[in-house]
Amino acid sequence: MSRRIIAVLAVIFAILCGAAAFVWLHAGGESKTVIHFVPDRPPANAGAPSEAPAAPANKNETARPVASKPPATSLPEPGFSPMAGEVLEFTGSVAKVSSVASLRLLVNGRRQIAGREAWHLQAFAHTQNPLRMVFELDDQFDSYSLPGDFASVQYEMHLSERGQKVQSVQRLTATGREPAPPGGSAAHVLPGTRDPLGMMQYLRSVDWGKTPVVHGPVYDGHKLYDVRAEKIGSAEVQVPAGKFSTSTVEIKVFDNGAEMNDAHFTLYLAKDEARTPVLLEAVLPFAAARVELRRKERPLIGSQ
Repeated sequence: MSRRIIAVLAVIFAILCGAAAFVWLHAGGESKTVIHFVPDRPPANAGAPSEAPAAPANKNETARPVASKPPATSLPEPGFSPMAGEVLEFTGSVAKVSSVASLRLLVNGRRQIAGREAWHLQAFAHTQNPLRMVFELDDQFDSYSLPGDFASVQYEMHLSERGQKVQSVQRLTATGREPAPPGGSAAHVLPGTRDPLGMMQYLRSVDWGKTPVVHGPVYDGHKLYDVRAEKIGSAEVQVPAGKFSTSTVEIKVFDNGAEMNDAHFTLYLAKDEARTPVLLEAVLPFAAARVELRRKERPLIGSQ
């Protein structure tokens, strides 16, 4: 696996869940997804130059900040919070083979971590047959993200891929004063850094009608990136879970200040109260991939 492909995979990690990226490398999927897209009208000052987000540099496994001030991002909509007990199930496809992987996202309530109350977000990824016969993958990711801005307190990767297991528990710290967890390590990051699961919840928290562009640092467990998301239109999307009216969000990723131009990502968020992620499209140099919502489950009001 080349270094360039690994870098592309890391980008996908920073958008939704890294496990799905490994699946996309090894098979493809014919999807029945139907999209009717309507672009937003360009703003009156569309010709004015825009400031590119500053991406943190990092040449080591542990991320290091490159700026003293946090990047500019919008605050979440007042009152937005995940629904404890929410379960979202996705199916992954590439090229001409469908359902090569499953992805399950879970909001597992709040927990005390490092003396702070944080959302416990989880993701589980598994390859499916026939891919599983040649590439067995069973990964679990755990995020502890703060209420409000979803900045990450701790990020865990419990990976099992082709019989090889990796356990990684990292405490994210912007000051360097927070101790590493028992049996884990500390990652020095920029203030406001999110992990991949916290980033997804943050994108759901944005009121895209009022704030069409946001960006901020994302740590994927190995490296620090800057992720910029912009609403570019609306779309009617048909996926296995049903038909949804969505906000179409284009996502760009910057590595050491340079945009990664050989991959393109589009996220479709339902225009419902939960802004449910319905579809993630990735156009990569070697294939086009989709992660489609198959089923959603939300607890009854008052059952949390």
